[in-house]
Amino acid sequence: MSITGKKIFVTGIDTGIGKTIVSAIVTKALRADYWKPVQCGDLESSDSMTVKSLINDSALSIHPEQFRLKEPASPHRAAKMEGQTIRIHDFKPPETSNHLVVEGAGGALVPLNDRDYIVDLAASFAWSVVVVCRHYLGSLNHTLLTVEALRNRGLALNGLVFNGPEDSDYESFLSQKSGLPVLLRVGQEETFTPELVDYYAKSFKLYPEVT
Repeated sequence: MSITGKKIFVTGIDTGIGKTIVSAIVTKALRADYWKPVQCGDLESSDSMTVKSLINDSALSIHPEQFRLKEPASPHRAAKMEGQTIRIHDFKPPETSNHLVVEGAGGALVPLNDRDYIVDLAASFAWSVVVVCRHYLGSLNHTLLTVEALRNRGLALNGLVFNGPEDSDYESFLSQKSGLPVLLRVGQEETFTPELVDYYAKSFKLYPEVT
């Protein structure tokens, strides 16, 4: 399958689920550019900085965030605390002829403002989506609700990435119920290095999009 010029949006079933690590892996696997539209908190050690250090490839562009907010909170709350408003039509994706990996903020239904969610940003540009999952009590519900929310907005889905301890029954169940392929499984590593990102990037598979 040709992946020329693909724009892939990485979301997760919860915050802290491993989107940044997975974004680095997908960026390296596709030799793509990377963009984090909204960064909330950790401005001195942002997700963009983490991805840059993990891909360790000066040929790939890390585009600057459009919104850099100091408060480690949801985008709508962090923006309000700084007297800003985040509007969907204000977003301007970076111009690139390369593939582009876009990392969301938090989960799919994290609010950007009083009306729009992070998933609506992906829908407005018709990006295809990779969903990052992890095993914990309640994660079946969170995963299937996330997939439903994405599909309700007409988004094409690339598949699931599992991050953390392996559970083959859980993963097979979610793949079957969602109708989505498993693109990758990432082990529970204490520290991620460029070498580990390279290792996982070689195993990443991109299947035809599923609607």
